Amino acid sequence: MKYLWSLFIIVFITACGYKPAAHYTREALGERIHVDVTISRKDPKNSVLIKDAVNESIITRLGGKLSSKETSTSELFVKIGSISFSPILYNKNGYVTAYKTKVSLSIKYVTKDGKSESFSTIGEYDFSIAEDDEGKTNSVISDSNRFEAIKLASLDALNEFVSRIAIKGMK
Repeated sequence: MKYLWSLFIIVFITACGYKPAAHYTREALGERIHVDVTISRKDPKNSVLIKDAVNESIITRLGGKLSSKETSTSELFVKIGSISFSPILYNKNGYVTAYKTKVSLSIKYVTKDGKSESFSTIGEYDFSIAEDDEGKTNSVISDSNRFEAIKLASLDALNEFVSRIAIKGMK
């Protein structure tokens, strides 16, 4: 019975002309994409994290391939606008137990036929800090929490970029 429902859903979705956002984004950007992330002198570690997040997003979200500048069908220029951490949740003792990470990115894409567009996107990610048995937390964000939060907030910002490109590709 589950097989029959699954088959029905697949036939329904394909019959109505559904195409995922990645399809339209790939049409706009092409399959081979060159990524250029501006490395911040103030914060080179975060720049590397964001470059990794961009590369991961191109491969997994778009199904694209990373390529050299010479062989690419389009180029992405990514620059970090800002990165911030804000406390969003406190326990009954007043200790911070959760933070919100916001990453602002400026993204410009240029295709080989000369078409270009720029976007500013913001990604967010919420994460919690472990409490001990007495309800105390170390309100200092660990490097592993920080890196993971920046990476996931960057992926969120890149998802916004992909959505915007897909909307443009549908028109």
